[in-house]
Parts: sequence; C-alpha cells; structure tokens
Amino acid sequence: MKYKTNLKCAGCVAKIAPLLDAQPQVEKWETDLESPDKVLTVHGSLSPEQVKALLQQAGFKAEAVQ
Repeated sequence: MKYKTNLKCAGCVAKIAPLLDAQPQVEKWETDLESPDKVLTVHGSLSPEQVKALLQQAGFKAEAVQ
C-alpha cells in the first residue's frame, strides 16, 4: 500500500524506521523522498489506519493513495 506523507528528509525517515521495523506485519517498506507526495510504500498486512497511527506517533502524517 502506498501513502502520501509529509516526510521531508532522511532524518524524518530515521524517525519512522524503528516504528515500522518493530511491526511483525511489515514485510518491507520504502520511501520516495524525490516524489512530490513523499510516497511511503509498506508491504505487509498493516491496515492504512495502523500505518497512519504509527506515523502520527513520530509526528508525521500519512494518507493512503491508490
């Protein structure tokens, strides 16, 4: 599932990494900071609500996109 985020830099990615890495339902994830929407792609069985909640814990926003 892909998410539009407000991540800005590698430092932002470093803040969310421990949260995503700690989730057993996440098989892998990646960010595209070059895209205008700062797309986060999460592979696994987390629901969009769960991903959104994890990013909120780190102070970021996520919105599921198709």
